[in-house]
Amino acid sequence: MQSKESKYTWGELYTVDKTHVSKAVIVSKNRHKSWKYGYDKKHNIVVISKDGTVGEIYDINGIKIGLPKAPLKLPKGDNKWVPHEVPKELSRIKTIFDWKSRDKNFKSKYVDYITEQFDKREYGHWFTNNSKPTYITGGHYVYLQHTKIDVGHPDFREANRIFYIYWEACKADSRSYGMIYLKIRRSGFSFMGASESVNIATLARDARIGMLSKTGPDAKKLFTDKVVPISLNYPFFFKPLQSGMDRPKTELAYSIPASKITKNNMNVIHEDDGLEGLDTSIDWKNTDDNSYDGEKLLYLLHDESSKWVRPLNILNNWRVTKTCLRLGSKVIGKCLMGSTCNALAKGGQNYKDLYEASNPDTRSKNGQTKSGLYSLFIPMEWNFEGYIDEYGFPVFETPKTPVIGVDGEEITQGVIEYWNNEVEALKGDPDALNEFYRQFPRTESHAFRDESKSSIFNLTKLYQQIDYNDGLLKERVITRGYFHWKNGEKDTTVLWTPDPKGPFITSWHPNPEMANRVIKKGDLKFPGNPDLGVFGCDSYDISATVDGRGSNGALHGLTRFNLQEVPSNQFFLEYIHRPKTAEDFFEDVLMAIHYYGMPILVENNKPRLLYHLKNRGYRGFSLNRPDKAFNKLSKTEIELGGIPNTSEDVKQVHGDSIATYIEEYVGYDTEGHYRDPEECGTMPFNRTLADWARFDINNRTKFDASISSGLAIMATRKHKLTPTKKSSKIKLNFVKYDNSGNRSQFKR
Repeated sequence: MQSKESKYTWGELYTVDKTHVSKAVIVSKNRHKSWKYGYDKKHNIVVISKDGTVGEIYDINGIKIGLPKAPLKLPKGDNKWVPHEVPKELSRIKTIFDWKSRDKNFKSKYVDYITEQFDKREYGHWFTNNSKPTYITGGHYVYLQHTKIDVGHPDFREANRIFYIYWEACKADSRSYGMIYLKIRRSGFSFMGASESVNIATLARDARIGMLSKTGPDAKKLFTDKVVPISLNYPFFFKPLQSGMDRPKTELAYSIPASKITKNNMNVIHEDDGLEGLDTSIDWKNTDDNSYDGEKLLYLLHDESSKWVRPLNILNNWRVTKTCLRLGSKVIGKCLMGSTCNALAKGGQNYKDLYEASNPDTRSKNGQTKSGLYSLFIPMEWNFEGYIDEYGFPVFETPKTPVIGVDGEEITQGVIEYWNNEVEALKGDPDALNEFYRQFPRTESHAFRDESKSSIFNLTKLYQQIDYNDGLLKERVITRGYFHWKNGEKDTTVLWTPDPKGPFITSWHPNPEMANRVIKKGDLKFPGNPDLGVFGCDSYDISATVDGRGSNGALHGLTRFNLQEVPSNQFFLEYIHRPKTAEDFFEDVLMAIHYYGMPILVENNKPRLLYHLKNRGYRGFSLNRPDKAFNKLSKTEIELGGIPNTSEDVKQVHGDSIATYIEEYVGYDTEGHYRDPEECGTMPFNRTLADWARFDINNRTKFDASISSGLAIMATRKHKLTPTKKSSKIKLNFVKYDNSGNRSQFKR
């Protein structure tokens, strides 16, 4: 049985962009071999080719990467990756001095082979894989051919090929500080990172290579169990002379370099009087926020970065180590950071924040992401052991006939079927299921799942909805953009402009007759579509705090139940953003409610937005608190509207409102109370869903999306929240008299 939570499919790890740079430009520059390694600002591509040519341009996570042009002919081989054996006579040579002592005939026999290895290390390598010309970077070639890991030679995997191409682009791009990799368990990242440590160190002069992990002992183990053995097993022609112990525990120091051996220098290389010290080292540090503070690094391997637990903080550490990779504004070193994601309260949230700050689509005016890093996620189905065929590609679906795996074993089941079966088996244990998702994620949302016991809401429904949303073609469901006044004239007509960098995310827009429906009564304005929907807003008053930080402003739009051609009970707008000034935020909110013609419920503990609305004549848009009758409102509440979202009663009503909405409109309704059990809910905004999943009712300041969305829900439930006037149960017994006689008497 296929899980309802896995209706999404799998996609390619990259696309080939054939239009970004014109064919004529590529042909012309290839003729002159004038493409330069690095970021080409004019054509907005990162060129990783080192031979002056560009062939295919890969788009990986928004980075356009220029690969070298494929050779016209490739040598015939095995039609797949097979590491070659280093000639036995060469494998017996341990140092450059052993080579120097050999006769000229011996050197002439092997010099072409050695030169070829240096060329492949520098320029990369082409081979035929399943009848297709395939390029791997120099670092990837060294990893596959010359790196010894625990099982011998590493397997070739298409997922790792893309990883190395993206990493090479991060190294080539002068705007980038490196890469943050959201990985699955046992993806080979630690070995690849260790391989890069040795590869970079043995090429560099007067450089420092650093390593960090979730704890100091973990960093030491990475150093002693991976880095040192890789260095020891390097072929002599790549390996510099090493200072100190053969198997050091803290620092691996190289003293004499291994220069490129060619026919011209094979007999004179490294004369005793011409030796120059390499003075390059690899070491590790104990895990601390200030590790490597003040030091200059050429390369930093950051392993298990999401598992830094309090009081340690990967965000604080990155702010420090980032400065070790630059001189002024110039980036001089690169960081390779990777991890599966821990539970959010156990370091995962900080890693998630760092990962999201590394989106290449969001850059400053200096061209850098907020963190300086570039993010990459490769879904588990591309890199799961036991389901990789002999060509390094995943076996997605269960094959009709067995497929030969990279290990020579037969594969009879598809990785998707395996994953779905595991999900189905763990459905009765939410924490075990969430841990499986984090270890073997198919989406970024899976990777950042949290422990179910930490949520006050129905986490199963929230993650069902997130998974369902991940399977949609999002550009057909939600649109980013911004609002602006027509011709710049305020309080006239608001226009919507789609923009992938816009702060507003919408899933529905009113038709032209409904849009900008505002009723004017003198100088006052009232919403023209109050029966169709409402907004909730968590505002702020101060443009910037002392340290430059501050929570976001948040705005959510939610429709009411209606019989028009408008979706009922659905969130249609999400805005979680902090513009440069509070006034810009206020204007964004005003334009949104004007455009939709709907009222808004605002938290009034920060009243500047409410005053902004009143002063512009929009007091009629500002809803009064729905939990009190009008005659019970304070003078300020009558003047401005809004609700003080701080009292325990309001907190409880706010939380209950979100919980009720989730039960009715989010995820799958297995009992069929509100919709067909096979039909998922229609809450399209994953950021808000994730905020609900983490919401802490006792510490609500970090949850802007939950505050504003909860206020919108409360505004639609006014009929359930406003106190009703209760009938009096007091009985008034009037005295009755009997006047039948000469004197009146009480009736008994």
